Amino acid sequence: MVRRFGYFLLALALRGLFVQIAWADELPTPKSLWQTVTALPLIGQPPMPRKPWVLREREILLDLPLLHILKDAGARPLPRITIELFDKPNLELDVTSTVSRINDTAVIRGTFKPPSAGDFTFVVIGNLLIGTIQMGDRLYKIEHTGNGRLQLVEADPDTMPLD
Repeated sequence: MVRRFGYFLLALALRGLFVQIAWADELPTPKSLWQTVTALPLIGQPPMPRKPWVLREREILLDLPLLHILKDAGARPLPRITIELFDKPNLELDVTSTVSRINDTAVIRGTFKPPSAGDFTFVVIGNLLIGTIQMGDRLYKIEHTGNGRLQLVEADPDTMPLD
């Protein structure tokens, strides 16, 4: 009887160990760095003129807690972070370099985890993010439009003026 109880306890302990190992292998759900803002129609205001090199644009809103983690060079390992472009599935960032400054700015560089191919450079100033994303022959920019508002732009690299 005591021996059976001992085997039962051993089996229970091993089961708990295997469950813990299985949970450790699961990857946490990625979080998106920004969300698309559904723009309300502007009443009584003329529309902003579109730049000739802009193919598509939309307003985005940053996940500020995630942005603060991303710009902190000491925050490693980073959570899984994705971004959403216009017609691409969410791309997962693979941060290769973060340089944080004492004046609340950071420069973040990296690539995208496979199967996506491309690279990005982001500059974070306080709660604002500007940057460039290169995906093959496609170029995307995150621009500050004023009053803390950001927009994601797909640009035509052949007609875009040099910065």
